Amino acid sequence: MSRSRIVIVGAGFAGYQAARTLSRRLRGLAEIVLVNPNDYFLYLPLLPEVASGALEPRRVSVSLAGTLPRVRLVLGEVGAIDFDQHLLHYTDPEGGRGELSYDRLLLTVGSVNKLLPIPGVAEHAHGFRGMPEALYLRDHVNRQIAMSATCEDPAEAEARRTFVVVGAGYTGTEVAAHGKMFTDSLARQHARPGGPGRRADHAPRWLLLDIASRVLPELDERLSTTADRVLRKRGVEVRTGTSVKEATDDGVLLDDGDFVRTHSLIWCVGVRPDPLVEDIGLDTERGRLVVDPYLRVPGCPDVYACGDAAAVPDLTQPGSYTPMTAQHATRQGKIAGRNLAASLGHGDARPYKHHDLGFTVDLGGIQGAANPLGLPLSGPLANLVTRGYHLAAMPGNRVRVLADWALDAVLPRQAAQLGLVRSWSVPLESSSPEVARLPSAH
Repeated sequence: MSRSRIVIVGAGFAGYQAARTLSRRLRGLAEIVLVNPNDYFLYLPLLPEVASGALEPRRVSVSLAGTLPRVRLVLGEVGAIDFDQHLLHYTDPEGGRGELSYDRLLLTVGSVNKLLPIPGVAEHAHGFRGMPEALYLRDHVNRQIAMSATCEDPAEAEARRTFVVVGAGYTGTEVAAHGKMFTDSLARQHARPGGPGRRADHAPRWLLLDIASRVLPELDERLSTTADRVLRKRGVEVRTGTSVKEATDDGVLLDDGDFVRTHSLIWCVGVRPDPLVEDIGLDTERGRLVVDPYLRVPGCPDVYACGDAAAVPDLTQPGSYTPMTAQHATRQGKIAGRNLAASLGHGDARPYKHHDLGFTVDLGGIQGAANPLGLPLSGPLANLVTRGYHLAAMPGNRVRVLADWALDAVLPRQAAQLGLVRSWSVPLESSSPEVARLPSAH
């Protein structure tokens, strides 16, 4: 008798956890297929540390084949789904076309950068949703500091060492916090006696912008205040109630009339569901797939969805939906795996109902802000809790991450450009942890 086939589309937080849960529950009783463009699960929360040179890229890239036993990996990007025929069509990394049938389907395609209709942003900004963007930013920051050290024009040198981050949520705040420490370290290296830098003794400038009235508006005001204080003390210019009006080759025009000369515009304003959600013809709510509390898609009894791409009802706040966070995606993935197994007669289905565990923000060095189980923390203790949480949440590479953190505590950051990712290969409009690819440097 042939086994039932469960196909999971996307290996982000939700897809990875669903695949792992199914692997453990079914243990070969059904075929589990995971379709993803890359052969790794990307631990997104630590990307700012990759971009700032504290962690090596493979530390946050967890092998799918190595950590998901009894799961078959298909490298590909899904472009269309025939729900009547239970068939999906995909394109592999080399352009080949393929088809895959399913008995049960779980859509966890994640999210991409949210674009706003601001002139010049799509052409001049870079997002921060995947490994290519993190590697590009690390090289770009290295290059700008090195070039500013030998630039003859003082105004151009200042523009090269000026970095503008738009969006003061989790990602933007951490990028600015880690980025300022990174560029300060690079500037000191270029300013050594006998070194090439004449102007690198000028401190790099980082601006963090947000239209909201405070940084980290999603968090308790005490944590927001803590983060704001750490950023300003480190030298980051925090401008709340401010955003970009236009981006140009020379810099950015802010909506308060100020023009900031820069070659570095980092876009962290939020996310939207993967474009596949719009193309498959299912009902959506605010751009996300409609699902019931059991993560089933209405009208498609064999189709489930969760994570950023799904509008999952928030049973703790009737009438609302769970936010697009890694914490929710992780826990929804586990419930989706449990419910998919139950649909095949193994165990009982359960509705998704979350219990908030709190939030953590890594502010670089020994600084952090956290509220585990509602207890507000700041400083070194919050940083310790934050790192402990990440180690517990990572499905692999924990020892390697710990080793990199230990080395970073005693050694200076490396000022070396790898040249792996070019600016044109990470356009803002297609940046995504699931679909972005690492192109050749040539």
